[in-house]
This record gives sequence, C-alpha cells and structure tokens, in this order.
Amino acid sequence: MKTRVNVKNGDALSILGFGCMRLPTKNGSIDETRSIQMIHDAIERGVNYFDTAYIYQNGKSELLLGRALAGGYRDRVKIATKLPPFLVGKLENAKKIFATELQRLQTDHIDYYLLHMLTDKPGYDRLVSLGVVEWLEELKAQGKIRNIGFSFHGSRTDFELILKAYPWDFCQIQYNYMDENNQATKAGLQTAAAMGIPVIVMEPLRGGKLVTHLPELVMKAFQSYDKNRSPAEWALRWVWNHPEVNVVLSGMSDETQMEENIRIAGEAEPDSLCVEELDVFRTVRKEISEKTKIPCTGCGYCMPCPAGVNIPGCFSCYNDKYLMQDKSARRRYFQSLGALSAKPAVASRCRQCGKCESHCPQKIAIRKELKTVSREMEGVLYKPLVAIVRKMMRIKSN
Repeated sequence: MKTRVNVKNGDALSILGFGCMRLPTKNGSIDETRSIQMIHDAIERGVNYFDTAYIYQNGKSELLLGRALAGGYRDRVKIATKLPPFLVGKLENAKKIFATELQRLQTDHIDYYLLHMLTDKPGYDRLVSLGVVEWLEELKAQGKIRNIGFSFHGSRTDFELILKAYPWDFCQIQYNYMDENNQATKAGLQTAAAMGIPVIVMEPLRGGKLVTHLPELVMKAFQSYDKNRSPAEWALRWVWNHPEVNVVLSGMSDETQMEENIRIAGEAEPDSLCVEELDVFRTVRKEISEKTKIPCTGCGYCMPCPAGVNIPGCFSCYNDKYLMQDKSARRRYFQSLGALSAKPAVASRCRQCGKCESHCPQKIAIRKELKTVSREMEGVLYKPLVAIVRKMMRIKSN
C-alpha cells in the first residue's frame, strides 16, 4: 500500500481510503460479518483511512465501523466522519450529533471531521453565524477533533471561496475523469494544493457508473491500449495520476472490489500515465458524455423520497437505456421498481415536493427528470400491468 503525506500534519495516509457508504448488504441491511472482515483485511493490507458519515445507512455505517475498530484496530487507522449542515438549525443540534457519533464509533476523538456536503459560500457562512466553526475549533483544542475540513458539491467559484474563508486542515471533493471540469474541477484541486490544503477524493468511479454498463466503444477504447486493465483500474489510476490528491475513497461493497483496489493502490504513481493513455481518456470521456442523460452517481442523498420513489433506481434504468442502448432497461424498470419491488417506487409516484433537490450534490433538476423518466419508461399500460402482476404475486404468495 502506497501512502502520501499530509503536508499539514505529517500523517502518512494510505492512497486508498475505505468509503463506508456502500458496505456489503444482506436482506437489505449491512452484512455485519462480511463488512467487519473486509475492514480488518483492509487494515492488515495497509489501508489506514476510513470514511463514514452521520447519515450513511441511517447511522448504521458509523455503528458498524465502531464495532469493526474495537479490539486494537482503532489505534491503527484514521477515522473521518461528517456533520450534516442540513440537520443543524442551531448549535445544540451539532453538539448532539457529534456526541452521538463518538458513541457510535466507540472513540474519544475523530481524526478528520468534515462539514458534510457544502455546496456554496452562504451555506458555510450560516454555520459560522451559528457558532459551529468556533465550536469545532474548541473541540480541536480539546483533542476531540484532530483535523477540520469539509466535503464539497458545488461550483468551482464557491469551492475556492470556501477554501479561502478558513484555514482548513483538509477538504474532500468529487473528482474523476468525467468530472475534471465539473464541481470543484481540476483547477480547484490545484488551488487547494497550492494553498497547502490536503485533498481527499470521493466518487472516483462515479458511484460505479464508470465501471458497469459502459458502451461498447468505451470498452474497445480501453482494451485498445491494455486488454487486461479493468474500467475500475483505468478510473482509479487516472485520479492517482494527480500528485495533488492525498487519498482516494472507494465505497467497496465486496471482497473482489477490495482486492482489486488494494492491488492497484500498491502500483499507482503520480504523473505516471503516458500520452497514449491520456488520449484513451479523451475518447472515453467524449463517448460517455454523449450518451449519459442524467448525471446521477447513485449516492442516495436524495433519499428517502416521501412519495416512495426510488430516485437513483429510476435514473439508473433510464441512463442504461441510452448509455448501453439497453433494450432490457424498461423491463428492469418494470420489474425492480414496479411489479416486484416491496412497494411501487417508479417515477410517476413523484409528488413534486422538491425535497430531494435540496440534497442532490449534482444539482439535478430531479422533479423535471422524473417526469421525463415516467414518460419514456412507463407508458399508458404500465400502471395496469404493474397492478396485475402485483395482484398475481400476492395470490401466489397466499
């Protein structure tokens, strides 16, 4: 496992961080046995940065990580977790959340603490006005927080305004070969590095979208250079090629993913991609951009929907229809979101409340896009057919 040094404090951080948002599941819940074993195996292989958040899996992610790090593992790693600003209406809210996080994680301090998902400068200013930042400084003086940072989903302009508003210990941005010029952007990454602010990268695979269901021309472009290199390896190597990046978070949801990522992290070097490899990325970027309809990463921040819509699921099926020219996308939409799901979770259930849009890191016009998905994926006979199949399933189960 390679490491890169945090210039602020000298921490030698593993270039691969374990993102605990997409842990293995079983029957709809975190598979505790498998998840803990994966975390232990990752530590033994040199991973020393573990990222979670107060809201991940409704708190179960923090609880699981706390259990996994008991018995001596805690001292071998750095824990990163986050304070969700949208749940902080007053300082007392933040204090209660932090106390809960320490309890869940079974620790007396957080190594890397983030203001979660800042999107603009006014959002940061609101937290300052509530006394949140001053309180974080007090916690840092007490040793309960070692590093203060923020995660960001917004424009480059706001990213740089926030960077310059406080002497941050680190920051976290979405960055991958499809987002080089989106959100914080490459220029923002370089600005942070020039200011001496360590950068943690999230969504290097765009929630798996840069790994699965890629167009045939994309796969051919990758294989034209190296037939043995997977799309995941291409994407990770692209991010690690940037010397400004300290840690790349990967939400590893099974053992095979973890093994591959750890192997790549033992080989990747900054500034190591050649001209021909960078040309492959230009080809791939153009092809994916032309076919992706909705830039959803499947992060799930828009959920739960009050009307029961599976928003990421709807967007995934819709994107597959175009990205892969997948004729089975409508069938999957019918089955997984309508006929065979516990409750119908299709786009047409949207009540246009807009709650989802305030939490979307990608700033997707979700209500508008759900109307489009409903129009193209459902049709006149959709609801009657779903009702018939669901009725038949109930009869069969009885």
